[in-house]
Amino acid sequence: MKTIKVDFAAHLGAVKPMNAVNNGPHGMSERGTTNFPDYKELEIPYARNHDASFYSGYGGEHTVDVHRIFKNFDADENDPASYVFEPTDMYTRNTYAAGTKVFYRLGASIEHGYKYGTYPPKDFAKWARICEHIIRHYNEGWADGFHYDIEYWEIWNEPDCRNHDGSNPCWQGTDEEFIDLYEVAAKHLKKCFPNIKIGGPAFTAPKHGPLQLAFLKAVKERNIPFDFYSFHRYFKRPEEAEIAVKTAIASLEMFDIEIPELILNEWNYIKGWMYEDWQYSLRMERGLKGASFVAGSMFIGQACEPLTMLMYYDARPCGMSGLFDTETLGRRKGYYTFLQFKELRRLGTSVKIDVHNENIYACAATDGKNSAVMLTHYQDLDEAPVEDVGIEMQNIPAENGVAAEFYLLDESHDSRLIRKEIITAKNSSLYLPMKLFDTCLIKLTAICP
Repeated sequence: MKTIKVDFAAHLGAVKPMNAVNNGPHGMSERGTTNFPDYKELEIPYARNHDASFYSGYGGEHTVDVHRIFKNFDADENDPASYVFEPTDMYTRNTYAAGTKVFYRLGASIEHGYKYGTYPPKDFAKWARICEHIIRHYNEGWADGFHYDIEYWEIWNEPDCRNHDGSNPCWQGTDEEFIDLYEVAAKHLKKCFPNIKIGGPAFTAPKHGPLQLAFLKAVKERNIPFDFYSFHRYFKRPEEAEIAVKTAIASLEMFDIEIPELILNEWNYIKGWMYEDWQYSLRMERGLKGASFVAGSMFIGQACEPLTMLMYYDARPCGMSGLFDTETLGRRKGYYTFLQFKELRRLGTSVKIDVHNENIYACAATDGKNSAVMLTHYQDLDEAPVEDVGIEMQNIPAENGVAAEFYLLDESHDSRLIRKEIITAKNSSLYLPMKLFDTCLIKLTAICP
């Protein structure tokens, strides 16, 4: 018997936005299909809009990227006619209508083939002014715009990326040019908008590589605005999310940089990036193993105190989406992991939980009256024995007892209610057999007198 111990009186702070994602909902298509209601139901807190231009449901090739909105770099950046805002307006409007805030990535989508938007702008100061007007459009109503008060503005994406052949699909300039671009843009935008958060640069990993260290050194020495440090990490074990955060902190400490918000804003299950490993990774991401991996990673992120936010890649219906099917927009297994974690976010307060099993991951929350425990059995295997799990609960916050409801996600159940119990004691135990990749939400609802 494997044991989990939960103390509902030991409050650990807020349940963090571990359920943020890349990309928003698909609006109504010409064929009458949409995932908007399903997306809205998840109550996703933030959606980063990176790679949105790949998807016709968001507006396609005219969407989000700076060079797609401002198509002629020689045009007048002060003239609203120089900008094509309409597709991004639609996409952003749909995202906010779903109750999700936009995390705006300034720069370009990844370019594995022909390179167009990932070249260094020929005038860094002008590029910064173009970004200024994009911000004014969405936050200050410029050019028939909006007042969304978008908080997070990220400069670029993966300037350190390298393909298998050594090419860079995200930045065609030198390391020094990238650092200079970030500095010019960050200082200009922070001067124009002191209340927004400027950060980045969405490194592929927070490793101690040449660009990472040179960038952080420049941040310190040149006093460059750096409200949040964003980075990516694709991995096979949820614990690797915490390793990435510790690596980021270590590199910041090397240059005596005060720890900003740490945002891991691309992550997913990856066994390998090439050949059979890549194909296997895609299959797993879309199925039950990917769903269990997501749950375990959310729980690790919640327990990793310096981490501000996780942003799953990708909620866009695509090959790497565990949420929505590419063709039908229907729910995939990972959708239900997000649906269950929503309940923890609603409760609001994380509580102490001790898990004495490296293959069981768990998280618990309370609002002082109702509570919940969410757990998953994950291993980077294709087969493993059932784990018998005992959940020892202390200080259950309900004077008249609670109704315990078990919602199971497995191959046969999509977060379906499978069991009910009444618990009247303040301290009690539950027992649950968990197959490999099972994820279970146990809701503890206070019984009214």
